[in-house]
Amino acid sequence: MANSRIYFSDLKPGRCSSVVETRLLRFWEARSASRGGELMRVDMLLIDVNSTMVQASINAPRLLKFQGRLAAGRTFALSDFDVVPCTHTRMLTDSPLLIRFNGTTGFDEITEPSFPLPIEGFSFQNETDLLRIANTNTRLPDILAEITAVKSTVHDPPKGKNHVMATIKIDNGNSATLNLFDNQAIDFHRRLESMRVDPMVIVATNINPRTVGAHLSLNATSGTHIYFDQETTAGQTSFNRLVTRSTGLPPAAPLLGEVAKVEPVTIAELNSFAIIAVSEDIQFMCTGKVIRVDSDKGWCYVACSKCGRKLQRIEYTFKCVRCNNSHAVGVLRYRVELAIADDTADGIFVCFDGVMTKLHGLEARVAGQVLDGEAGYPEDSHMPPFVTSMEGKTYTFHVKLTTYDFTSTHQCFTVTRILAEHERLPPHKFDTYQEEVATDGAKVEGIQPILANVDSGSTGGETSLIAVNNPVGRVPNKVDDASNHILKKAPKP
Repeated sequence: MANSRIYFSDLKPGRCSSVVETRLLRFWEARSASRGGELMRVDMLLIDVNSTMVQASINAPRLLKFQGRLAAGRTFALSDFDVVPCTHTRMLTDSPLLIRFNGTTGFDEITEPSFPLPIEGFSFQNETDLLRIANTNTRLPDILAEITAVKSTVHDPPKGKNHVMATIKIDNGNSATLNLFDNQAIDFHRRLESMRVDPMVIVATNINPRTVGAHLSLNATSGTHIYFDQETTAGQTSFNRLVTRSTGLPPAAPLLGEVAKVEPVTIAELNSFAIIAVSEDIQFMCTGKVIRVDSDKGWCYVACSKCGRKLQRIEYTFKCVRCNNSHAVGVLRYRVELAIADDTADGIFVCFDGVMTKLHGLEARVAGQVLDGEAGYPEDSHMPPFVTSMEGKTYTFHVKLTTYDFTSTHQCFTVTRILAEHERLPPHKFDTYQEEVATDGAKVEGIQPILANVDSGSTGGETSLIAVNNPVGRVPNKVDDASNHILKKAPKP
């Protein structure tokens, strides 16, 4: 008689002879530090049709039987296994039980489960929950966050202690630090090194939350897996939201046909492709030289602080049509049009607030304060020198094209990221507490700033870090001094 089929929620301590159809989400090695890194077991995370996740483990002596089958994403029929209370100090799921493979356990791959199994599963925690469980060693949650900067001690070839620190924003805009050490730091560094555009979103699993002072510090563990941007469904949703926030436009759909992975194309190819694909939203990479900054189009606009749309100026007040507010609160945002050319053609590229702020390290409101003496309104002032200095420089643009961008009367490309071809982006500043986090509590010396680059359309998950040497698009010293003076007075956004 065939074994009955059950779900993870039906499990009870003891031997289970029933069958559970499951997907292997992730697996990792558990080694003993006190025994010189001896392999103790392989841990894994399984999910069933009801999205219930359970941790399972295979002890080292039994690993030979199963290791050839272990591959993330595969589906299996699991049978004849032991169910025991989870005695791990740091829980991975809500289940109090743990599955252990024994000598008779069946773990047979299936290509057609009885019911569709979830593709992915995470135990995301927000900042409030992370702070609540920090320093308790009771839970290893997953996080979904915006990644804003990275520092690394990894060298080529790697030597000594390796440490990567990523500055992230989880859910309320506050910064936290994600720390990776040793081999995980090297892998993270190399992954980012192969990418061409900054990653926007990071998903990290099995994170140990701690606090350094009042700051949240998240340490990777042996079970930590890293995913960027659109490598997960959850990450893709956040990635599209961030792109929308940066450009004020709907998120781009996947690129069509042969450029579906955001492959580099020429401007001539962009123009031709846009004409035949005008009914679709697309995104791509393109390298070109700034031949002109269109000063007649201005460099900024006043946006509604609530909805982000451009405000209408009525005498000494601003009106938001969308919010139907005649006394709207405005905030200054960048909008710069650049004429870009390569060996094949030229085109108009539009850079919005998030792109310009990231490139130059100066918010539009601060730049407006610096130039406030030139005109009654910042948007009427001359372009800041760090914007005009872009002329003559070569950049690689991560661009998206929407139906509105390319019509018979309106032809331009919306930039979502900028990366210099021959220069490096300026390093982001890190707070001093980030130099106080290390595996042994010692201060980390010789931290090397690195630029995190990402091909957001990549499906292979390859990434890397590039050492920052020569800043590009840097604000001139005169503006630097003024902006620093203003930043000390201005409230934090």
